Amino acid sequence: MDRNVLILNGPNLNLLGKRQPEIYGYETLADVEDACRKVGGEFGLDCELRQSNHEGELVDWIHEAREEAAGIIINPGAYSHTSVAILDALKAFEGPVIEVHVSNIHKRESFRHHSYVSLRADGVIAGCGIEGYSLAMRRLGSLVK
Repeated sequence: MDRNVLILNGPNLNLLGKRQPEIYGYETLADVEDACRKVGGEFGLDCELRQSNHEGELVDWIHEAREEAAGIIINPGAYSHTSVAILDALKAFEGPVIEVHVSNIHKRESFRHHSYVSLRADGVIAGCGIEGYSLAMRRLGSLVK
């Protein structure tokens, strides 16, 4: 089995650390990647972090992961609440999927309380800041050992 974890980030997460830091904090995706590499190393896992503001690109990456990844960590951003396409792509992926949200989506506007991705996710981590990604790597490490 491949020892690579694909970490996918949806729309606006390229602005992590700059956009609404009172909600999302000051850490960046580079900080997320560093933290995930460190935790992944503890489990013998490599990781590849990608971000896109385009739904179809995220779907394509999930399809690629079917052949290349042991697991997926995904923060679908706003697509959590709207994308059946991402849900369907994740259903075609056979490895574990962990959904991550930097903020606590259940403490925010009511439209954010539902996530299509959660219907496929093996775990959901919300409201832990970027530490949620490290928690997700630990969980994936235990699921793919």
